[in-house]
Amino acid sequence: MIEIAKCKYDFSICVSQPVKFPCYGDLFLTDYRREQNLNPPPSRSQGAHLPRGSGSKTQSLEPVNLRKQDSILETKTIKHALRAAENPILIQSRSELKSAAAAWSDSECLGLDTEFVRERTYFAHLGLIQVSDGCSVWLVDPLSVPDLDDIVKTLENPAITKVFHAPSEDLEVLSNTLQSLPSPMVDTQLACALLGQPLQMGYHATAEWLLNVPVAKDLTRSNWIARPLPFAQLRYAALDVCLLPLMWTMLDERLKILGRETWMVEDCARQLTKASAPTDLDQLWLRFRGIGRLDGQQLAILKSLAIWRDEEARIRNLPRGFVVPDAVLMQIATDRVHETEDLKNISGMHSKALERLGTRICQLVRKIIKSGAEIEPVPPLTAQERGELAVLRAKVKDLSGELELDPAVLATKRELEMLVRSGPLCQIPPRLSGWREQVMTRKLLNIMGH
Repeated sequence: MIEIAKCKYDFSICVSQPVKFPCYGDLFLTDYRREQNLNPPPSRSQGAHLPRGSGSKTQSLEPVNLRKQDSILETKTIKHALRAAENPILIQSRSELKSAAAAWSDSECLGLDTEFVRERTYFAHLGLIQVSDGCSVWLVDPLSVPDLDDIVKTLENPAITKVFHAPSEDLEVLSNTLQSLPSPMVDTQLACALLGQPLQMGYHATAEWLLNVPVAKDLTRSNWIARPLPFAQLRYAALDVCLLPLMWTMLDERLKILGRETWMVEDCARQLTKASAPTDLDQLWLRFRGIGRLDGQQLAILKSLAIWRDEEARIRNLPRGFVVPDAVLMQIATDRVHETEDLKNISGMHSKALERLGTRICQLVRKIIKSGAEIEPVPPLTAQERGELAVLRAKVKDLSGELELDPAVLATKRELEMLVRSGPLCQIPPRLSGWREQVMTRKLLNIMGH
């Protein structure tokens, strides 16, 4: 069970009297910020802005009609959220989880987060599940409550919007541990990106930008499966989720003003689709660095070894690199090593791994060599293709400037290269369809003459 270590509470973000800033209503900020004379989020003229619509016209953060937000802020203020983080509700029994789930069922929106450990395992070990409605924070201990069916029901409740921030790892953990994914789900990091902020904006930076609230981030690498958990960790976990409902209320309002709420729905659906898809074993070899230097047979060897290593890692619940490091597999494929004696000369090949796995590795290499299997190497771009790629990247940069978005929100270099390589077939990468096809991809295809 989770126990709270006895200590004098020192909450670094103490709640103060309401401080009014334009556009934000009566947000309860901290004595710390007032004493330091810190300002509210800057307006567009100061470097932070809110794009408007899908064209080149933009609108400053000030003023924004937030009447809907004002009514919500009456009950879900920063003050309530931070006080909830001071006194999180620990869920350590089946009955406590049922009571919490009953409270969650009355909410239209819940913030969620997970804490886990995976440094020495293939599958992450779930250590904590945080839930908040903006007024209370619940910390569910999966080590004390192994039956998490009520969590699953909440995740799958269509009447409750589940709010995460950068949820890719959370989705993986929930899928592997609970065989469930949240739906409907929204990602506040993605919402910020669609409002012109950096694509990888962290939770703590989002709290600063959107709410002007500093949140500590010094316990990210804590051991979340140790017991008892010290109060500092519990507070950290609570702070990581308590502001999410309020954040989403504000972000949702801005997305609707800009007509980008459908963009958000589409991209979140894509995240869930990706999270629910099994690992594509046939594509694992593409993750290795330096594959452009290998010939067809070497690539076939690497592919076979990568698939085998992944299966071995799953069975033993070890990180892939703990089974055999990437560099070792690359060297085996490059040298076509098929005798165990020769494996001893591979730098980084541990003696225990050689004893346990050497015979199987050599069998796989010999099988590829005997079969004559090859993978067609991906040729480098031609001069014409490189020129075409440069033109497309410039166009994406121009369009992202008009929309006031990070260019990577529209398209990555890799996606544009895939588009160029498709040639006359004009195969659109999945992420460049949908709303991106409307605002960007069709223009890129016109440039390419398609």
